[in-house]
Amino acid sequence: MTAPQLPAGHPLVTDDATRSTARSALITALRGGTPDRRPVWFMRQAGRSLPEYRQLREGISMLDSCLQPELASEITLQPVRRHDVDAGIFFSDIVIPLRLAEVGVDIVPGVGPVLDAPVRTAADVAALPELTEESLEPIREAVRLTVAELGSTPLIGFAGAPFTLAAYMVEGKPSRDHLGPRTMMHAEPDTWNALASWAARASGHFLRAQIEAGASAGQLFDSWAGSLSLGDYLTHVQPHSAAAFAQVADLAGPDGVPLIHFGTGTSEILPAMRDAGASAVGVDYRLPLDEAHRRLTATPGADGRGAVPLQGNIDPALLEAGWDVLEAHVRGVIEAGSVAPGHVLNLGHGVPPHTDPTVLTRVVELIHSVAP
Repeated sequence: MTAPQLPAGHPLVTDDATRSTARSALITALRGGTPDRRPVWFMRQAGRSLPEYRQLREGISMLDSCLQPELASEITLQPVRRHDVDAGIFFSDIVIPLRLAEVGVDIVPGVGPVLDAPVRTAADVAALPELTEESLEPIREAVRLTVAELGSTPLIGFAGAPFTLAAYMVEGKPSRDHLGPRTMMHAEPDTWNALASWAARASGHFLRAQIEAGASAGQLFDSWAGSLSLGDYLTHVQPHSAAAFAQVADLAGPDGVPLIHFGTGTSEILPAMRDAGASAVGVDYRLPLDEAHRRLTATPGADGRGAVPLQGNIDPALLEAGWDVLEAHVRGVIEAGSVAPGHVLNLGHGVPPHTDPTVLTRVVELIHSVAP
């Protein structure tokens, strides 16, 4: 296997011990090693649960805040300072590639991403503009600013997986059942493949920009993949997720950037998600980690991989269940995850906006108190 082609001075290859992330707890666990402490970070750790975030965002729209490098960097850093988590997750949104490509989209409060016009025909897909290197400069600058402040704490870059991104584009807004994209897969497969290919290029390009600028790990979010059957995922989705991962494959590998694949409601497709190109798999709160490990081990991919490091999967609902209940649950997740080659603690989905941040800090302290 060829060595990862990371830029000189990247945190994973730098000789500067104050900036190196290669031996951090997160990277060690994602590479299947034993870290010096159990790593933990939370999806949506940067956001509405923090009063300092709400104050900083006042009067600024979500997408605009993602595209102001100094602001996006500060928001990314806030939970690292407050909670002592083992990684920052780059503050952005999965529809930012659409905005950067000048596709009309906005985040409507109380609704979510809404497109000016859904993408539902072959002509609509053909008219989509491509991301350019120049358009991604605000993302690179925000990452550079963040990495400079994080020092030896790694930054995780992320992108929306092609299915989830394309699903928003077809529906034009959030959907509970994703009937539109699921219908398109079968009724108009050529149109679907063209749209999903566009989304894969956009997501891969977006993720690559973050990694080249200094992110030490990458995560592909497939928020809506749980709405798919295994057959539909394998035929209509996995090739496009693989294409997104392929755009950063030369930066990955055993000594490169670990790549995490996460989705919600994806218990039945975890091996297929791994086989799209991930080096680690995120598991939501619905499936115990020891069972996820068993399923992955029992279903090795064409490359012979079975078990891989896991990420997850504290139930977000239990953050408000009282400390005794939450502590027992967290310890159970730690025990279940111990069977995997590596384990990064996280929630089985994102931090709810009404979460008491002091509870998250206490969870981090608990996790760090348990010997790896």
